[in-house]
Amino acid sequence: MILITGANGQLGNDFKKLLDSQKIKYIGTDVRELDITNEEDIEKFVDGKNIDLIINCAAYNNVDQAEEEYKICEKLNTKSPEFLAKIAKKIGAEFITYSTDFVFDGEKGLPYTEKDLPNPLSVYGSTKFQGEKNVLNLYEKVFVVRTSWVFGIGNNNFNKQVINWSKGKNKLAIVDDQISSPTYSKDLAEFTWELIKTKKYGLYHFSNSGEASKYDQANYILKKIGWIGELKRAKTSDFKLKAKRAKYTKLSSEKIEKVLNRKIPTWESGIDRFLKELN
Repeated sequence: MILITGANGQLGNDFKKLLDSQKIKYIGTDVRELDITNEEDIEKFVDGKNIDLIINCAAYNNVDQAEEEYKICEKLNTKSPEFLAKIAKKIGAEFITYSTDFVFDGEKGLPYTEKDLPNPLSVYGSTKFQGEKNVLNLYEKVFVVRTSWVFGIGNNNFNKQVINWSKGKNKLAIVDDQISSPTYSKDLAEFTWELIKTKKYGLYHFSNSGEASKYDQANYILKKIGWIGELKRAKTSDFKLKAKRAKYTKLSSEKIEKVLNRKIPTWESGIDRFLKELN
């Protein structure tokens, strides 16, 4: 049996759809069904359910708020993955959890590989990095997948924000000095599922191919939806953000592509399919 935590979020939703399409049984939980910040709760919940795979899609993702809510962020991004990995080890289940491009400082100027040394600039990045370290040190049957700029139908994200902003405005300003790769949660779920089957545990990077600034991403979406306003370039320093952002955090997905012998679709293709799904 598969346990999905954070099952109502973007990635969790796409995992449920994927498993439903293959008629694979799973238990989908969110905070109401299971408090993953409580080790005893997790232990009681899995008891007698024959769980052989835990997919952790739950996380604290509000990057700016995390600067003020360190304890809550740490609970979800550092402690919870550790608790889940401990339980997985105890019951002999495989475990997968997700991390972020925010573990890097953006100074490299080239796509980051799994061998590059993290240096997070924010509370969010730090808690994610600590979480992935703990999990990888704790248990061998673990996958940690770092990803970037995730968007999907299941939750709020940058794509949806851009579409909402465009409805009431004829002028928008979006930053062009943050570069990474937008990642479609449907692709992330699908490639992860293929990766799980390989049993080649460890740390992986996954983002849609190509790279973009937030400006490029917004520009692509606005053209696709036929917005006729004016899109201006802005800088990160123009906005009063609590958390520091890195300039360039594109992830190299070469490792996962080699393991699966499969090319990852472009971020543009991901947005096309997302918009189709949205409609």
